[in-house]
Amino acid sequence: MKCVVCKSTDIEKKMIDEEIKVDKNIVLVSMEVLVCNNCGERYYDKSTMRKIEEFRSKLKEAKLNMEEVGKIFRAHAA
Repeated sequence: MKCVVCKSTDIEKKMIDEEIKVDKNIVLVSMEVLVCNNCGERYYDKSTMRKIEEFRSKLKEAKLNMEEVGKIFRAHAA
């Protein structure tokens, strides 16, 4: 397989933290996907995409069991 971005063949499965955003919320979901080691492009199969959509749906419905791992703050420059 060649990367569609950089044409490298250095692609392997890796554990990543996928960011799923809904409104102002962000959830990190650990999953295994193909990643180009040269440019970082990620490749998702149908099964992985279904899982991401399930997480997004559960997040919208507030039915996702999560643990807090940090906080994000916004500061406004004067």
